[in-house]
Amino acid sequence: MDAELSALEEKVRQAAELCQRLREENRTLRQQLSQLELDRERLTSKVEGARERLESLLRQIPE
Repeated sequence: MDAELSALEEKVRQAAELCQRLREENRTLRQQLSQLELDRERLTSKVEGARERLESLLRQIPE
């Protein structure tokens, strides 16, 4: 009985450790996702600005 209880305690401990590691990994991934979303917005804005400048230059070219 003691061996079974010890084995169960070990499994619970391992499950708790895994849960903690996964929470930390989730937090890290959320932070990375947030940063990547900000980067994407910044790059999208830059591309839009470049497109607008290019369209402006193309309008200035005589037909």
